[in-house]
Amino acid sequence: MTIPVLTIDGPSGAGKGTISRLVAKKLGWNYLDSGSIYRSLAIALSQQGVDLADEMAIVKVAETMELAFECGDELRVNLDGVDITSQLGLESTGNTASIIAVLSQVRAALLAKQQSFRQGVGLVADGRDMGTVVFPDAPYKIFLTASAEERARRRYKQLKEKGIYANLSRLTIDIEERDRRDMERATAPLAMAENALYIDSSNMSIAAVIEEALNLIR
Repeated sequence: MTIPVLTIDGPSGAGKGTISRLVAKKLGWNYLDSGSIYRSLAIALSQQGVDLADEMAIVKVAETMELAFECGDELRVNLDGVDITSQLGLESTGNTASIIAVLSQVRAALLAKQQSFRQGVGLVADGRDMGTVVFPDAPYKIFLTASAEERARRRYKQLKEKGIYANLSRLTIDIEERDRRDMERATAPLAMAENALYIDSSNMSIAAVIEEALNLIR
């Protein structure tokens, strides 16, 4: 519990992953991408053909899946020994992850797995409830957001660069729907911790956001 934690929460597409990885690298701290844990579970469920209406079956997969994270310039994730990084960013994966994230028993099963990343000299953890539920005692907290339109534009650019077809209007609608679902869910809804620093990155560069985060630590 004495190991310091910086939590960076916010909606999908706000840039939490990029900012968190770069801040962790600059600080020499460990990194936790909680979204990748849920997305990895979504992929595991798809591979095993698990019914998303069967919560106990989902919990069983959550408890038994083996995950390994490799943090270089980009995050790489291995699920049961197989690299699934390329599947993490798919819209279908994200939508499934958002659906199962509302299930209380699934969140409970993954809570201990997330908290186990608190080791070494410090931890940067990004997600939607890092500062409110997973690490409520974290001394440093940020809520990072951007407009739905800007987040959709960023996502559209990423997909186009990867040669993946995308529709900007559809992406905007999906993001707004995911925001609503995340904020209205009964268990651990997306919310800003009372003592968090609010950052709207809509018109900010990555470097500027990183500097804000480092200033908070300093």
